[in-house]
Amino acid sequence: MPKPPAIARARRRSAGRYRAQPAAERDWLLRCYVLRAADALAGAVVMYAVPLLVLTLTNSPGWAGLAFLLEWAPRLAAIAGTGPIIDRRSPQSAILGTSLLRAAVALATLVGLSVGAGPWLVLAFGVVCGMLAETSFLANESLGGEASRRAGDRAHRVQAVLTGIDQAALLLGPLIGGLLLLAGPALLLATVAILSAVAATVAATVRSERPHLYAVTNPVAAGPLTSLTTGLGVLRRTPALAWLVGALASVNLASGLVQVSAPITVTRDLHHSSAAVGLVWSIAAALSLAAVAVAHRGIERHGLLRVGAVSVALMCGATLVSAVAPNLALYAGAVAVLMAGEGAATVVLRTARARLIPPRAFASTLAATVLLALAPLPLAGLLVAVWPAGHLPALVLATAIAVNLATGLCFRGLRRHRDAWEVTDADSDDHLATAA
Repeated sequence: MPKPPAIARARRRSAGRYRAQPAAERDWLLRCYVLRAADALAGAVVMYAVPLLVLTLTNSPGWAGLAFLLEWAPRLAAIAGTGPIIDRRSPQSAILGTSLLRAAVALATLVGLSVGAGPWLVLAFGVVCGMLAETSFLANESLGGEASRRAGDRAHRVQAVLTGIDQAALLLGPLIGGLLLLAGPALLLATVAILSAVAATVAATVRSERPHLYAVTNPVAAGPLTSLTTGLGVLRRTPALAWLVGALASVNLASGLVQVSAPITVTRDLHHSSAAVGLVWSIAAALSLAAVAVAHRGIERHGLLRVGAVSVALMCGATLVSAVAPNLALYAGAVAVLMAGEGAATVVLRTARARLIPPRAFASTLAATVLLALAPLPLAGLLVAVWPAGHLPALVLATAIAVNLATGLCFRGLRRHRDAWEVTDADSDDHLATAA
């Protein structure tokens, strides 16, 4: 499908400026990387620590599942209204605001726990921080999407770095959260406040001197409902994007279920401490980081579709193994393979998404796709909350089988429409000629 002339002209101007000012572009991209790292680490500590903290305070798997549900459900509501704000303003302004609010909420929760507040305060902390995390994530994805478009046929390298940053945060987040919980909730909450302050400081130093690619024609509608409708309209008109969102949703259901059930499995079924939960996820994130580091080489050699299909197959198989693992070593290995497959698949799917979403009103369309892709995460928390604790392996096993079938169907659809998101040699030559 031919690109609108206004968008094509904006991309040519962007490519020309990228070649003319390499030092300035590298500096801007580096600041984006640092900003994403600081924000992702703060979000990872909260995401993994809240269910574990609730489990520590209540010793109830049902409460842990409820914490995950309440942490993720409001995130979806926040996404719908975030896209128009980011499109009207700058992504770094959104990250600055959310980081300051997260620091304030962490300090308020610290004060509340010190005067005897119960697990409901921790649940409220998880809800608020979850909403803030999705806002900052969407803003970071908007910056990453623009960087990918400007990179052209090297977009997968940018996405590999961004995904590597996310996986590094997942490596350190559970480890930091598990170790800090051994010293008590106060140190954990203080660390979240400090990390949020660092993210806010970095966000304040980022300047938007790059071309504003996604506002080249019509102004973005202000209402969240209109924004969501616009994004869903893009999905209807772009079959490849719809199949991609389905693949992301399937992958997130598998990883979310393992994520919320891991503290219960490790502490109750395998009889290890909460620190072992952080160790399991840190080992998994380390392997995932290595997978992301080599994913771009595999994409260059074999293409997005093949790398994505192999990654998802490994992930589904690892989910099956995690459901029947009899000891911590095998369980940790299965989770590590699952995370590695998810990391490589994320590079593939994010690269394809950056190519499929039109630059105009990018954040609003991205909000709709993220909303649908993340919907299975609160579903995973709900399933664990209502499912009998003694039969969680059966739930994980059944979900793994369903995810395997769903992702296979989605990748068949992506294969039928691969011309819309795979970069051919001709496309690469055209991009280089345009940039010159």
